Amino acid sequence: MTGIIDYGVGNLFSLRSSLAFLGEETVISGDKETLAACERILLPGVGAFEDAARKLRECGLDQFVHETAERGKPLLGICLGMQLLFEKSYEFGCHDGLGLLKGNIVPIPNPDNALKIPQIGWNGLHFPEGKQKSPLFRDVNEGDCVYFVHSYYAADCAGSVLATTEYGAELTAAAGKDNVMGTQFHPEKSGKVGLSILRAFCDL
Repeated sequence: MTGIIDYGVGNLFSLRSSLAFLGEETVISGDKETLAACERILLPGVGAFEDAARKLRECGLDQFVHETAERGKPLLGICLGMQLLFEKSYEFGCHDGLGLLKGNIVPIPNPDNALKIPQIGWNGLHFPEGKQKSPLFRDVNEGDCVYFVHSYYAADCAGSVLATTEYGAELTAAAGKDNVMGTQFHPEKSGKVGLSILRAFCDL
């Protein structure tokens, strides 16, 4: 059973549909006891960091996410959900994240306004040389494309980078440490590649 945290800012139903396609039983809930009974947890998120962090704390689910990580359960943040796993975000001010991963959320570099921001669309994944590939990407090949929608990315996090993508600069596409993982892209919108990532997560 995979639990999807419902705190009012997630792309919940397309995520559940993707998991259902894989035959994975899911529950969408904001109730800590219901979520605690699940084998693994997904933290989705779309929108502004400050608003999402506030809602997570108002629901008391920030503590639940910490407890999930401490218990060693697989935890996957998606898009804004990944960003929330880091220490701070500099999106319209400075805001505290969950601090489960070291690093900060900063704007995508855009010198001379040469790029379209937000980055929206398909882009290739690249895996750090000399580093063992995360089990999350067991069925993903170098250069496989996934779907991004973001204006900010995780920086100062070299130790936890699982994959990068090129968009004017090398950006963090996925990060993780032990049982805590995150993807900046949307696996539920990334076709067969995204489904393979979700399948690998469900097998953890």
